Amino acid sequence: MTATDTAASPGGEARPGSTARDATRAARPTFDPVFRSIADVQGWMTRDQACRLWDRASELDPGDAIVEIGSFHGRSAIVLASASPAGVSIFTIDPHGGNDRGPHEFEGYEQEAEQDHDIFLANLEAAGVRERITHLRKYSSDAVDEVPGQVELLYIDGAHRFAPALEDLRNYRDRVALGGTLLVHDSYSAWGLTLALFATMALTGKFRYVGRSQTMTQFDRVDLTPADRAANCIRQLLEVPFFLRNLMIKVLIKARLAPVTRLLGGNGEWPY
Repeated sequence: MTATDTAASPGGEARPGSTARDATRAARPTFDPVFRSIADVQGWMTRDQACRLWDRASELDPGDAIVEIGSFHGRSAIVLASASPAGVSIFTIDPHGGNDRGPHEFEGYEQEAEQDHDIFLANLEAAGVRERITHLRKYSSDAVDEVPGQVELLYIDGAHRFAPALEDLRNYRDRVALGGTLLVHDSYSAWGLTLALFATMALTGKFRYVGRSQTMTQFDRVDLTPADRAANCIRQLLEVPFFLRNLMIKVLIKARLAPVTRLLGGNGEWPY
């Protein structure tokens, strides 16, 4: 798969020997009703991105583990819990502390944060997935020792400033099991996160860049040869024009020129 804008397709082709897995899937919810059910759950996640989350979670086996960093009101957590088979452990990490809450909301939202936490739990309850999830109301830097040492799916949508984003990637990426998946939201959009991503992933020999759904990138945990590493770096560098386009859209929105973003393929909204 090339490093382009790629939409996942829930319920794709069956793999050899997947009869038992398919029988189990048949008893689980399907994507479209679940996605419709989160229409009123506040958050920043497109349908394509939800598809990618769904597909990666549905591929897991009982005994595997998912870790999500950054939950907000539970939009992505509901998708992960609904898609994953019974027996998959799910850990969500979010301090709901009033900082790094959303676009332009870096500090000073303590009162809203308490409401965010209550809404998050209520949304999980309404979706019927509250018992599937172990929620750690902590900063991700304080939760490292409370999640499994090996995880099959890691989803990072935490603080997007450079230092905390770099810390998340350094603290958690090595926990992704061989054959597992790392997903990162707001890649090539949030400048701090993007710099952290390039610093940790561009030259890595342990993750292959697969592609993205808008700003949600996917990296698969594999061991790369030197030639693979060079090609992997190039695939990521090819996303620089998309990154610059998103930065320009943000500049136009801040300058109150949102309609002009359509010239860049935008829709007048913050790109995610």
